[in-house]
Amino acid sequence: MSTGVIIALIVIVAVVLVVAAVLALRARGPQHGGSLKRRFGPEYDLAVARYDGDTKAAERELAERVRRHGSLHTRPLEPAERERFEARWAAAQERFVDSPREAVGEADRLLAELAAARGFPDGGQYEEQLTALSVHHAHHVEGYRRVHRVTHTRADDAQDGGANTEEMRASMVEARALFEALVRPDRHDAGRRRTGTEAGEPLPAAPAAPAAHTPRTTHAWSLGKRRPKES
Repeated sequence: MSTGVIIALIVIVAVVLVVAAVLALRARGPQHGGSLKRRFGPEYDLAVARYDGDTKAAERELAERVRRHGSLHTRPLEPAERERFEARWAAAQERFVDSPREAVGEADRLLAELAAARGFPDGGQYEEQLTALSVHHAHHVEGYRRVHRVTHTRADDAQDGGANTEEMRASMVEARALFEALVRPDRHDAGRRRTGTEAGEPLPAAPAAPAAHTPRTTHAWSLGKRRPKES
């Protein structure tokens, strides 16, 4: 076999190997992206939008989030802790009627404290805490982002007071989903404590107390609307 034929065969084999490697990478790439999209849901779309449609850049960021926080182990709340958080959330919702901005600010602080209590980064490191939460609660973390943004937006930045109040109400309602996800017991604790929240009620119940002090707040009028008088 001549030297020219041997060189030609080597070149052909090299080309085949390169093509095979490229095809393997292409096959693996969409699968990785699809896995991230399933895991992050709305956070995936937000990341892509933040990178002006560059999915590769967005996926690199999301993969880095998983690398940093994917192995985080949360700690369960003690029953007394859970009751305190639930009572504070109920009180914040009631306060919204007269002081919506203060209520949203309390919701922002409460989520930061609750996440820290569950083992996420401390609320003083908001961005890091939010990133970690996005890995484990991707479908609910936007509510926390919204109440934090509203809390740190000056009242005189709003063009219209009514619209601003509506934005605060919407942020509070959306944040409630993350609160519920964090305050309820983990799955392995479900057998030890079954509550209305775990059974799927839209709002966590406040601890047992006279109705005048901790009214249930599951209705549309609970945020920014006066309660109808009892007949």
